[in-house]
Amino acid sequence: MAMTTTFTGAGRSTSTGLVRRAFDRMIDARSKQARRYVNGYLLSLDDATLAAHGYDRAELEREGSSPIIF
Repeated sequence: MAMTTTFTGAGRSTSTGLVRRAFDRMIDARSKQARRYVNGYLLSLDDATLAAHGYDRAELEREGSSPIIF
């Protein structure tokens, strides 16, 4: 009894999708982390300076902040 196996390449697209999703999630997490770091600095500014640059203190506080980048 002989058995034949053929490879259609379907597994390759799945691994590429997995790597891409992992990379996208890593980039998203780092972007959120950077945003929290920047919000921490912006919250140290006074209300007049924030308003002059188009920021709202309440919105920045809702988004969260972090004093360290890593």
